[in-house]
Amino acid sequence: MNNLPGFTEQAALNERGPFLILVALLTIVGLGAATFRHQAYDIPWLPGATSEIWQIDARIEFETSGDPTQVQLALPPEQSGFQLLSESAASSGWGFQIEASQDERIARWSQRSPRGRHVLFYKLAMATNQSEISSDPPGEQATVVWDEPYLTSVTNILNQAYPSSADAHTLTTQLIQILADRIDQNVSLLNSNFERHDLLVRILNTAGVPARVAQVLSLEDGRRRQSVVPFVQIWDDSYWRLYDPELGLVTDTNKLIWQAATPAVLEVLGARNSRVSFSMISETQSATLLAQEQAGDLALSLYSLPIAQQGMFQLIMLLPVGALVVAMLRVLVGIRTSGTFMPVLIALAFLQTELVPGLSSFVIVVAIGLIIRSYLSSLNLLLVARIAVLVVIVIGIISIFSILSYRLGLIEGLTITFFPMIILAWTIERMSITWEEEGPKEVLVQGGGSLFVAVIAYLIMSQPMVEHLVFHFPELHLVLVSVIMLVGRYTGYRLLELRRFADFDNSAS
Repeated sequence: MNNLPGFTEQAALNERGPFLILVALLTIVGLGAATFRHQAYDIPWLPGATSEIWQIDARIEFETSGDPTQVQLALPPEQSGFQLLSESAASSGWGFQIEASQDERIARWSQRSPRGRHVLFYKLAMATNQSEISSDPPGEQATVVWDEPYLTSVTNILNQAYPSSADAHTLTTQLIQILADRIDQNVSLLNSNFERHDLLVRILNTAGVPARVAQVLSLEDGRRRQSVVPFVQIWDDSYWRLYDPELGLVTDTNKLIWQAATPAVLEVLGARNSRVSFSMISETQSATLLAQEQAGDLALSLYSLPIAQQGMFQLIMLLPVGALVVAMLRVLVGIRTSGTFMPVLIALAFLQTELVPGLSSFVIVVAIGLIIRSYLSSLNLLLVARIAVLVVIVIGIISIFSILSYRLGLIEGLTITFFPMIILAWTIERMSITWEEEGPKEVLVQGGGSLFVAVIAYLIMSQPMVEHLVFHFPELHLVLVSVIMLVGRYTGYRLLELRRFADFDNSAS
């Protein structure tokens, strides 16, 4: 009963279902974890990506006369496009602390009885990135009260802007254009009594559009003694848009919002002649190294290992890629190799020796080893003793080869020491047995197949993109496992087996 075709097909279908679910689960978990790592720690998908780092100094100057003094400096809020890396203060003799609330961060200095002129410094490092920070919606807007004749002028300006606008953004754009018209009497009246940024915010609030003044620092490399400039932010559905009150929507990414919620950038109590200025420089740093610094404290992160161990794992993490290449070439193509995963170890050695020197060294060592192995077969040694002798011989061959290479000035020959000695000895033994049992043709087929698979694996494993992904996103190994599992279920013809059907095509024609 169990041999019926229908029953067999149903059993295979029932077995295939859980298998495909497991493969899909491994793929989803691997890709999801890698995506989370990218978004949480800004680890780039591509090697060679860089981030721009801005070192910004805020210099605070003021004069005191012995009264208790407090200095408050508003600090940049969390915002899209920038990531705070570090911050510090240089304030000898002053108490310093950073106070953070839900809406703002403030640096506060204090001293009981300072005298004379004082200079305080606040330093921070910001990295530019592509992160998007969700904005908090604005609270309830205060009612704007206009006295005459300003009320009439504002009403006329809004009546002029409304018909040619459709939302908060277009209304703001129209108002900026109207306020730039110095001939209009309504505009002239308002501009002569209000600052442009305050005027724009008040008009927008009157129109029911949430708006506020934001103090913005323009980031330019090498600038010194720069001041913040008032810009305007409006709430447009889900985030705050930034506008230059003179020019319109700001698209420049080098605009750092320094203050948007606190009343002022700098407040000094108990002193006079206070002012703050900013200096900045930029530098380019590897985005990968920057992400490593941010994620290095994680307990299960490879970044927490010493540098030497990290270098070792950069090679180890490539082994699954080589395993996938071997599985595909053996199962799907049908290439025969000497040993199942010996080509992966050869490819790993090629990563240290480079392809041409490594390939030449491997062929030379194996060829000399086969000649010596043919003599050992006449001694009737046991397998374990024969392999042990081969290990010693391989080490001797590699030593002599390295010395000769150095004497001849062939530095590339020294890299032969990266080949695994035991694997070379076992390869020589397997090829020798194959020679005795199946002839030299089979040795050439398996040896050539091993080198071909090793070269293909090397070409893939040596790609900077592959090296970057498997080390910085180790979760992607789950995706490799799922692909290998799919390859392992393949039971059809291998590509090299299809040539057997060429005779049928010739006879049919």
